[in-house]
Amino acid sequence: MTSGSIVAQITDYANRADPYPLYAELRKTPVRREDDGTYLVSTYYEVRSLANDPRLSNDTSNRPAGHGRPGQPPAESGLPPSFIFTDPPVHDRLRDTINRPFGPPHSPRFLDGLRGELAKVVTELLDAFEGKDQVDIVEDFAYPLPVTAICKVLGVPREDEPLFHAWADALASSVDPQSGDDGGPEKAQRARQELGAYLNDLIETKRRHPGPGILSALAPDMTPADLEATAVLLLVAGHETTVNAITNTTLTLLRHPDILERFQKDPELSVPLVEEVLRYEPPVQFVPWTTALADIDVAGTTIPKGSPVWLMLAAANRDPRRFEDPDRFDPDRKDNEHLGFYTGIHYCFGAPLARIELHVAVPELFRRVKFSRLLEDPPPYRANAVLRGPRHLPVAIAGLTD
Repeated sequence: MTSGSIVAQITDYANRADPYPLYAELRKTPVRREDDGTYLVSTYYEVRSLANDPRLSNDTSNRPAGHGRPGQPPAESGLPPSFIFTDPPVHDRLRDTINRPFGPPHSPRFLDGLRGELAKVVTELLDAFEGKDQVDIVEDFAYPLPVTAICKVLGVPREDEPLFHAWADALASSVDPQSGDDGGPEKAQRARQELGAYLNDLIETKRRHPGPGILSALAPDMTPADLEATAVLLLVAGHETTVNAITNTTLTLLRHPDILERFQKDPELSVPLVEEVLRYEPPVQFVPWTTALADIDVAGTTIPKGSPVWLMLAAANRDPRRFEDPDRFDPDRKDNEHLGFYTGIHYCFGAPLARIELHVAVPELFRRVKFSRLLEDPPPYRANAVLRGPRHLPVAIAGLTD
């Protein structure tokens, strides 16, 4: 394997169904320099250290000229960057503000209060399986639930939810290292403009007539531009990753019938099982937009100031120095401090909501649906190498239970 070939292989769709052998090869060189000066960090302790290092920046404006590396998010139509693409103190100010209506300590019951509504959506989606002998877990289940959830969080009228499908898909493609190959940046820019126009109108309505959802709660405390950028981020991060998490969990369980049988008998296994899926098949495979603000010494290598850095979360999650027998799916795994939701100040803002959705959806899915078999294994995957998950997951079913 030549020095410059590993990124091309990781982003090659031919390896999307199983990138883990590539990650194992990558871990042999914990800090690897690509021919263009990008550094890939793939081992657990090194990834964790850098993700918590203030010398590593998420602000893509810190990249030097000539390093507009694929995977760098495009310009946001004149909006300020979403808080995920900022550093302290701007990051801390924005994140603290957004967190007030979203969760503890200011709004401790907001997310938990969504459980009942999400459970109703799950029941409706599963009821629609009645009379079918096959379903697509993505289109028929994993996609509709998170989009409903994030629209409820934002305060989007339910009748407008269908608008968000195409927007979310196009915006998610903007973080794909290969997105430039098929017009991805142009699609993302167009989607951002359309979504921005919608959100501008909605935010203005919320200012005049406050209602449920965090847009109303945040309108007095944020500029329209900051609030719009935040809403765009939450739509993508709060939707696409959870679709992948639900689908990856379903696929993993169907590939491990012994664990599935145990789970169906013991729904309380849900908590460690979900955490193990987040380690074993994380919905975000790597973070390709960080930049070194100073020379950083890592694992015997110096990453020079100004270098683009990719943090390979999925590779780190299978590092044998941290996890025993890491390629084995084991919901009984102890001390499972995975990086499925990242770590440090940029730890996934929506992780509490994603976990609620998973714990509402997955046990009920496997309680009610009598699965027969996977119809394609591996299934077709999304083109996106960063937000990795099946595009479709067709399965044969033999009915429902009440």
